[in-house]
Amino acid sequence: MTMTRAEAAATEGQEAAALLERTRRTVDPQLRTGVESLPGSIRRIAMYHFGWERADGTPAEGQSGKAIRPALVLAATQALGGDPGRAVRAAAAVELAHNFTLLHDDVIDEDPTRRNRATAWTVFGVPDAIVAGDAMCALALRLLAEDPHPAAARASARLAACVIELCAGQQADCAFERRGPGEVSLDECLTMAEAKTGALLGCACALGALYAGADDEEVAAMDAFGREAGLAFQLIDDLIGIWGDPSHTGKPAGADLVAHKKSLPVVAALTSDTEAAAELAALYAGPLDAAAVRRAADAVDRAGGRDWAQGHAADRMAQAVQHLSRAVPDLAAAGDLLSLAEFVTRRTR
Repeated sequence: MTMTRAEAAATEGQEAAALLERTRRTVDPQLRTGVESLPGSIRRIAMYHFGWERADGTPAEGQSGKAIRPALVLAATQALGGDPGRAVRAAAAVELAHNFTLLHDDVIDEDPTRRNRATAWTVFGVPDAIVAGDAMCALALRLLAEDPHPAAARASARLAACVIELCAGQQADCAFERRGPGEVSLDECLTMAEAKTGALLGCACALGALYAGADDEEVAAMDAFGREAGLAFQLIDDLIGIWGDPSHTGKPAGADLVAHKKSLPVVAALTSDTEAAAELAALYAGPLDAAAVRRAADAVDRAGGRDWAQGHAADRMAQAVQHLSRAVPDLAAAGDLLSLAEFVTRRTR
């Protein structure tokens, strides 16, 4: 019997959810061992950030995150014929690098909540949260430096280069906030998103390829797959930042609009040369209360920002699959990677 599109999407979502849960069970012990090696108060902040402890240091049952990036490492290793079990340290390193960026992003954006709890900087203060993020980044590189796997040195260098690119993307994002509503182009915004989000997903896939013993061409193709998937991920994330359900996202409704973020759907709307674009620009010129946030979200929608982001996410994912086929001609061997790609473009939180 043929499944409907909704049934197929539900099945794909279940497969991705199961894959992410398996990844957490596999990677979390290595991740937690690494975090527990951090000194004193830094360890406490990191344990709180990952949801393993409450602010007072008592155990908690929080989830450490979606585990998309470590899942990509393991899935890429498997797709190229490697042993995912030997890439667990690399997967943990990528997740540590990701969470380093989250700690810093929360400070920069002044976000009060993440994963339905208070952000680390609101609990422990800005300086300590920043320092804990720095320590996580160093720990990620140490995990790779101490890994006896023959690909570890190349993986460490690649992750270090990725962190530099992530920082450049974050700096560009911050610089956009100092520019007027009509002063950021869509091309600039896409370049920023590739550096800020696409780079780490690309790096995750590249590390998986390295740990599978892939050649340079295959590593490059896997990196390109991850980057395109990362852009699709960012596009969906930006939509969630405007229309996401706070009970699912753990953040206030329209948080990106309140912060006047020049996210991809917002910039697409602002550059649409429509009446709604002018309305959005006027709203972005001043503070946004709850009513203004609703009007701004409606203006983004009417100006075409929502439709553009959804369509562009689908286009980027199609390009991602083309890159994947260069590294894995038989896409049946890349089932886990494709499940993750579908999850990225269909998720709602």
